[in-house]
Amino acid sequence: MNDPREVLLGKLRAHAARGLDAHEAAMAGEMIRFVEENPWCAERSLAVGHLTGSAWIVDAERKRTLLTHHAKLGIWVQLGGHADGDLDIAGVAMREAQEESGLTRLRLVTPEIFDVDRHWIPERKSEPGHWHYDVRFMIEADDAEPLVITQESKDLRWVEIARMSDFSTEESMLRMARKTADC
Repeated sequence: MNDPREVLLGKLRAHAARGLDAHEAAMAGEMIRFVEENPWCAERSLAVGHLTGSAWIVDAERKRTLLTHHAKLGIWVQLGGHADGDLDIAGVAMREAQEESGLTRLRLVTPEIFDVDRHWIPERKSEPGHWHYDVRFMIEADDAEPLVITQESKDLRWVEIARMSDFSTEESMLRMARKTADC
């Protein structure tokens, strides 16, 4: 049986070997080093940072994506969350997609990593600032299925990928929109 951390490292190395832009390539390298150096990389208790899994949810035509207006951050982002010890990050992304949207007809487009991002989470009441090492997967959903807004979100909305800049100026969001056009 394969060590789950080694499986994840294999996926991260394969992703890093693709033709990534310079910024994402640097983050992929940082993420690989982080996972190599931290056996507990998926544990939220790792104070310096930890892995998260995100779902870039798209419709069947790859024209729209589902975004959440994040309750704590107050910005439009893809759905996702903490790995909580689970190194099957694609599974984490699928679980978070379902929990945060209520969608049940979800399909992992490919087991390959779609995108990676490392971003700083500011200090909160009882939590020091730390890094999120976010591994992102493309997931297809039925955009006719009803959405369920949870406490994680202020809102959920299917948006035209071509209009992503109307919802976010974050480079990682714009990058995923550009990548979708190539799928």
